[in-house]
Order: sequence, then C-alpha cells, then structure tokens
Amino acid sequence: MSTATAAHDDHHDHGAPAGLMRWVYTTNHKDIGTLYLWFSFVMFMIGGSFAMVIRAELFMPGMQVVDPQFFNSMTTMHGLLMVFGAIMPAMVGLANWQIPLMIGAPDMALPRMNNWSFWILPFAGTMLLSTMFMEGGGPAFGWTFYAPLSTTFAPDSTDFFIFAIHMLGFSSIMGSINVIATVLNMRAPGMTLMKMPLFVWTWLITAFLLIAVMPVLAGAVTMMLTDRNFGTSFFSAAGGGDPVMFQHVFWFFGHPEVYIMILPAFGVVSQIIPTFARKPLFGYASMVYATASIAFLSFIVWAHHMFTVGMPVAGELYFMYATVMIAVPTAVKVFNWAATMWRGSMTFEPPMLWALAFVFLFTLGGFTGLMMGVAPSDMQYHDTYFIVAHFHYVLVTGALFGIIAAVYYWLPKWTGYYPDDRLSKLHFWWSAISVNVLFFPQHFLGLAGMPRRIPDYSLQFADWNMVSSIGGFAFGLGQVFFFFIIVKTIRGGEKATDECWEDAQGLEWTIASPAPYHTFVTPPEIK
Repeated sequence: MSTATAAHDDHHDHGAPAGLMRWVYTTNHKDIGTLYLWFSFVMFMIGGSFAMVIRAELFMPGMQVVDPQFFNSMTTMHGLLMVFGAIMPAMVGLANWQIPLMIGAPDMALPRMNNWSFWILPFAGTMLLSTMFMEGGGPAFGWTFYAPLSTTFAPDSTDFFIFAIHMLGFSSIMGSINVIATVLNMRAPGMTLMKMPLFVWTWLITAFLLIAVMPVLAGAVTMMLTDRNFGTSFFSAAGGGDPVMFQHVFWFFGHPEVYIMILPAFGVVSQIIPTFARKPLFGYASMVYATASIAFLSFIVWAHHMFTVGMPVAGELYFMYATVMIAVPTAVKVFNWAATMWRGSMTFEPPMLWALAFVFLFTLGGFTGLMMGVAPSDMQYHDTYFIVAHFHYVLVTGALFGIIAAVYYWLPKWTGYYPDDRLSKLHFWWSAISVNVLFFPQHFLGLAGMPRRIPDYSLQFADWNMVSSIGGFAFGLGQVFFFFIIVKTIRGGEKATDECWEDAQGLEWTIASPAPYHTFVTPPEIK
C-alpha cells in the first residue's frame, strides 16, 4: 500500500484524533485544502482591512486618519499579506483539494509534508503581523522592500519580517514538491500528461516556477539580513555595493511570482468555461504550450520593473521586446476561451459569471501591462497610480476572481450543497461593479501624475480619489457578504447531485481535458 493510501486510511481509523486535533494532525488532502482556504480567507480579510485604512486616508486631501509612517506600514503589510497570505495559500488550497480528485490519486504524494507545509503558515503570518506591534513600528518600505529603505533605514522589527518571509517561502517550496511528486507519479492508468485537466497542468507548471524562484527571494532577504546585522555591503553604495542590485535580485523572483499567482487562475477558468458553454475546450494542446511559454518568458523580463533606474538603452530594448512577447501566449489563452464560448449553449451560473468577468477584466489589465512594457512610455507611468491600477486589475479581477470562481464552482463538490443562486449572483454584481469603481479611476489619477504610496496629495486628484475610496469600501463590504454565503452553504441548502451544475457537470471531466480511454466515458455527441 502506498504511503498516501496508508495516510488516507489512517485518517479514517477509529483511533484517529477527533475534534480540533483532527485538523492539527490531518494528512488528508481535503482537510489540508480546507485549512489553506480558510487561512487565506482570514489573511484576505486582514489585508483588506489594511486597504480600507489606505482608502480612508486617501478619501480626501490632507492627513486625517493616520500618520504617514503608519500609512506606509499599511501599504507594505497590505501587499505582503495579500500576496503571501491570501492569493498564494488559496491557490495551494485549491490544488490540494482538486489535484488528487482530477488525476484519480488517493491523496497527495507526501501527506505528512503536506500537513507541515500548511502549519508553517499561521506562525509565519502571525510573525509578519506582530512586527506592527514592535518598537519602531512595522515594516514601512513597500511590499517590494527595496534597499536601502529595508536595510539602512528600517526598524529592528525588519529582522522578524525577514524570518517570516523565509518561512513562507519554505512552505511554498514544500507544497510545490508535493504537487510535482503527485502529478508525475500518481495519475490513474490511462491518464497521460496530455489528458490531464488544465487546472492540473497550470499547477504543475506553477510548482516548477515556485521551486525555481523561492530560493532567489531567500537569497535577497538573507543579503538584507547580513547587510543589517553583520556589516556586509551587498546593497550599500558606501561599502562598494549597489542598491539597484537588490532590485535585480528581487524582481528576478518577483516577476515569475506574479505568474505563480495567475497561472492556477487560468487553469480554473479553463475548467469552468467549457462546463457552462457545454463544449470541449478549444485548443487544449495550445493551452498547455501557452502556459509553459508564459512560465519560461516570465524569467527573462524582470527588469521591465526597473526601466527608470538608468540601465543602458540596449538593456531597455531587450526587456521591452521580451515583455511584449509575453502578450502572445497570453492572447492565445484569451482567444481559446472566447473560441470555447463561440456557438456554445451558454448558461450563466455564478461560477461562469466570475469566469467571464475574469476574462474581460484580466485582459484589460493585460493591455495596461503592454502600455507599461514599452520603455519610453513607462517613464511616464512608473511609480504613479497607473501602475497600482494595472496590477490590481491583474491580481484582483484576475487572481482573486479566479479563486472566487473556483470556490463557487467546487463548493457543491466540497460541501454537498449548492450556494444560494440569488445571493451568489448579488455578490457577483456587487463585486464586479464596485471593483471597477475602485480601480478604474486610478488609471486617470496615474496618467494625471499622482504618485503611488503617498498619504497626501494635491487638490486636482481629490475627486477621483473619493470615487475610488467609495468603490473600495463597497468592494470590501461585498467580501464580508461572500463569507456569509460560504457559511450558509456549508450549513446546508439545495443538495448537490452527482452531476452538480446539472447537465453541465456531466460533461465536466470530458471537456476540460481529453478523456483517458478507459477511466471516463467518451464525450457524447455535442449537437
């Protein structure tokens, strides 16, 4: 019997821990997936509350709510919690729940390591948050923690921040090893790599990305640590180092990182759209190759975050061309989603609404990304609110909408109940409208020259900031409503059938990937 099967059976033994201890000791992939998802939701709400502080301060010109140092601390912690505490753990939670089910495995390949990789997170997250209560205040140097702000001019609490980042990276690497081991070794007979559902493919590629870049982040924070405490000068010009080197090391991690957050969402949308269009996914193989191309290209474009540091024109040209190239495989994916829906028998259940909003709004974020990828124009956009608008369209209406779509799509599988249709659709329209009221005006602010990461601003930016803040409060409130819908679903509701999502779901396995020849039925003729 494999370790996975043994661990899985262990869980159902009469001697298995009950109550709270069940969650501490569990090696069951479903339990661990659930833990990841709840942890990420808690971090999402805390990180979101920090964003509310930011928007409250920016509601009007002048300083009214917090002092500038605390404002900077809020922008820093908001970014760190959303990236490392909310989006990434949610994607790992979805992987834990779905990958074994999708490839016909009894559990993840390394169940005990799975447990460990989760339980590191609450301690790392708590340590990160605790820095805000330490002498000198929390980190206030932005989520990118550029040197020398994070080395020479940062409070002692920064050392705890460094340790927390190390632990978060450690957890990510263990989770990735587990995904790769599971997908490569535990597929059901007949399920070749090119027959896997696309969600599994996107996660397999994401796992390789994580293993490649997390040690780079570890290197960056270790050099920070020695610069701060042991007299090295990696990033100090006074000692022969270079602060721009920090940016190179950070973005060599940071650019693949943004794809780590979006690729699993691509996989989710590639599962949902065929189901509700009742058609096989258009261009399965091209989707796989496009995902792999995006992953490869993500490693060779990092300095487009640094067009304004004074690099040689040849360097700017190279990074500009390489960046614009990423648009090609991304456009292939968007085209394939559109072609899947073309002449399909579409219905608009909640998961499909979120997936459609994802395709439309993520593409908008991609277009502004192209604008910033052009070096001469980026000189104007750099460090303005235009950048903030761009990456929030990619990460909120992209990654976050992908996660919410996945939750609505798979909740019937997880809980046995459908989420309330009326409330779910209300949540969708509430979020879709408010998120655009929140982030779209930030394009105007950025093009008008409003710098990012500032607590105060001149009068001409007042109107759009007020609009943006109102959108922000509305969007935040909408996610509290989301919590209510999830809890209501878990407690009961309309019972989900074996073919959940009605006749759509009957096709789910056969259309999101080519069917293995004997594990599942051949797809019925689609009229």
